[in-house]
Amino acid sequence: MPVDALTVVRRPRPLRLRRWGAALIVSACAGWASAPLMAQTSSSGGAAPLPSTRSVNDWLSRMHEASRYRAYTGTLVVTSGSAMSASKIWHVCDGNQQMERVEMLTGAPRTTMRRNNEVITFEPETRKAVVEKRESLGMFPDLVRTPKNVIPQFYGSREIGAQRVAGHLADMVEILPRDEFRFGYRVWSEQKSGLVVKLQTLDSRGRVLEQVAFSELQLDAPVSMDKLARLMKDTRGYEVVKPTMRKTTPQAEGWRLKETVPGFASMSCHTRDADASTPPGQAPMQWVFSDGLASVSLFVEPFDAQRHGQEGEAALGATYSVSRRVGDHWVTAVGEVPPATLQRFAQSLERIP
Repeated sequence: MPVDALTVVRRPRPLRLRRWGAALIVSACAGWASAPLMAQTSSSGGAAPLPSTRSVNDWLSRMHEASRYRAYTGTLVVTSGSAMSASKIWHVCDGNQQMERVEMLTGAPRTTMRRNNEVITFEPETRKAVVEKRESLGMFPDLVRTPKNVIPQFYGSREIGAQRVAGHLADMVEILPRDEFRFGYRVWSEQKSGLVVKLQTLDSRGRVLEQVAFSELQLDAPVSMDKLARLMKDTRGYEVVKPTMRKTTPQAEGWRLKETVPGFASMSCHTRDADASTPPGQAPMQWVFSDGLASVSLFVEPFDAQRHGQEGEAALGATYSVSRRVGDHWVTAVGEVPPATLQRFAQSLERIP
């Protein structure tokens, strides 16, 4: 899951480096896992479930902290069905400041540089450099923005053994949901540091929807923060684009949820490319929710018969989308959650009278 955070009110794109995104590599009990998943786990690689020595919060906190204090370089490969993408990542952090460079190795050339929440994406083919600030960095897990004590209400953990990934011995742990509103995860956490080196997103039957893994990884690599800072500032030959973004509230834009989805808290709400004369509720809006691991974005914009087709669902790997018309507006719910969860969000969104 890497550099992919859905950017405010850009049409949803299936950019799959989001959760691991530039930030993390760039989201404890027994008896709750489903039988099909337990059967698959015990038959994959011969790894038998082990007694849990860490709670789900212990595991997630360790994974989260690992990315804050380790420098590394590596090649990250994302697979989903027959689709595959790869990127080269340089990451450095001193505990307070994180910097990262992510260079796509497949598809259209693109390099993303990040310093904390400041992000600039260089697109060589268009000679554009898009500058943004992102509140959500797409980290797995997104513990900075969600109370950790909430996560055990909706997820549990189970240790299932150890395997080597990219030459590093990693603990294997499953983080699985307690209800039908979210997916589960199988995570490989490097034993010495806790860094996530491989991640699978699992559906309710334990099937792998998407996999993100390092094919090669150098821990404690000599990554220069100063050099990355210079590269980030060097926009010579590029047209610098700074999309207009305004922080707001759903209520101010005339929207609300008549029914909440358990575990998902409102994280942020923004509109983009609107001026002061635009009436409330008419500027394209993105409303973001998270349960600490999974996120959902609600995109709302005025209905346009030329651009908006039939209501329906779409899927790419672990990312699903649901679209529907609400009065004079078009609503698209996007997230790495089951389609029924997105349907509940989309059906619950309504205009404030």
